[in-house]
Amino acid sequence: MFDGLKYFGQALQSFMTFQSIFDALWATQLGIIIGMLPGLTATMGVALLTTLTFHMAPNNAILILICMYIGAIYGGSRSAILLNIPGTPANAATTVDGYPLALQGKAGTAIGIATTGSFLGSVIGMLAMLIFTPLIGTVALRFQSFEFVWFSIFGIIICGNLTAPKDPLKGWIAGFLGLFVAMIGMEGIHAYVRFSFGNTNLSGGISLIPAMVGAFGFAEIISVMRVEHYEVVKTKIERVIPRIGEVMKYWKTIIRSGLIGTFIGAIPGVGEDIAAWVSYDVAKRSAKKEDREMFGKGSIEGLLASETGNNACVPGAIIPVLTLAIPGSAPAAVLLGAMLIHGVRPGPLIMIESPTFVYEVVAMVFLATAMMFILGLAMVRPLVKVLQVPRQKLMPIVFILCVVGSFALQARLFDVGIMIVFGILGYILREMEYPMAPLVLGIILGDILDKNLRRALILSDGDIVPFFTRPICLVLFLLTMFIVLGRAKWFNAIVAKVFRRKPAEAE
Repeated sequence: MFDGLKYFGQALQSFMTFQSIFDALWATQLGIIIGMLPGLTATMGVALLTTLTFHMAPNNAILILICMYIGAIYGGSRSAILLNIPGTPANAATTVDGYPLALQGKAGTAIGIATTGSFLGSVIGMLAMLIFTPLIGTVALRFQSFEFVWFSIFGIIICGNLTAPKDPLKGWIAGFLGLFVAMIGMEGIHAYVRFSFGNTNLSGGISLIPAMVGAFGFAEIISVMRVEHYEVVKTKIERVIPRIGEVMKYWKTIIRSGLIGTFIGAIPGVGEDIAAWVSYDVAKRSAKKEDREMFGKGSIEGLLASETGNNACVPGAIIPVLTLAIPGSAPAAVLLGAMLIHGVRPGPLIMIESPTFVYEVVAMVFLATAMMFILGLAMVRPLVKVLQVPRQKLMPIVFILCVVGSFALQARLFDVGIMIVFGILGYILREMEYPMAPLVLGIILGDILDKNLRRALILSDGDIVPFFTRPICLVLFLLTMFIVLGRAKWFNAIVAKVFRRKPAEAE
């Protein structure tokens, strides 16, 4: 623990330069602006900014992307409070109590509470990241090809289950569609070309960045073309900085929401929106009856819970990126791609190959969190005016960035075409209420699943028994089957019958 603090201090000191602080400042501010503009999500912001960091030093580039990520997740609370429109999906729960507070003339108070909750949530997630990432990295060394196969499948199943609660089958279909997309091109063991249909461009596979830029950026452009413009709440922004008593009154909610957000962030592909809703729901259930009645009508506790949960999810989502090379959320998936582009190899060996890099990432999160808190409280009134810019005028700029970003990766027009195809596909899937997160996670995990499945079958000489007899494999298999069967009515009926309590005998 003390060694970790020592390395963290050294990493933080290395970022105390004018260049690093300036990069953190502008990237966090840009993230807040992108997050607060409805339609410009954190994933889109990180994906577009990734395309502009190719020629930067790895640490500078990753610092900028983490600042963008944290800033965007926080920034979405502005439009959620003032417009009743979440700037990012992570801020959907913020609208429930943030907007009623704005209608009551307490917009400044709501923004201050949201900023404080976001800061404290990010700090809790950062501490968990500092403590648990080295420990999880040690455990991850026990993972071999057999375990990674089941972990990939488990990630798709649980992501689809949580991101499409009404119909998890749609989430699973989206996830396995992503796995199929990842199979296009040369396979990783024998370099055999699959599903290219004679097209040499497809032989190299589908690049992650153009696919993600299309699914989240171009698809949003198409969606905006159908939506009317929104009006800003005409409210006066009064005192923004909250009183300490207003926040410390709910210290149990803050700690609980921070831990929930961090834990959910570490689950592959689930993301900040689920963390916010779960934190909000637990806070509501745990509140006193008189406080519970305020939820949905302008509850400070509800606003704190949702904003603490979604921002704690950010460091939590980075933990599996570093230790397993598996993203915890869609923006974390882009961050993983950026790390690979810049020559960083996340995964079980990172604590051996680059032990200091983990603490450098923790220092980056700390710097981004500090900038988010300072800018969040200091730049309220000027940034509220940004919300008055019609989204229809912003989308042409976003489209240009989508095209330039897709082309810049490998200087191929083919990647621009991939971006457009995935944008249309993403729009169609959204209209049919298929979640995007499992699709993106499938593209990420497809290569991991493919290589490890082939490698495992080679090691076992084609025998599938080790997939079910190795301890970690067996646990992951049982968890996966429990999640799948848990959505079946007949399975729930059996479980209810088995665990049903016998009526108590009369005394």
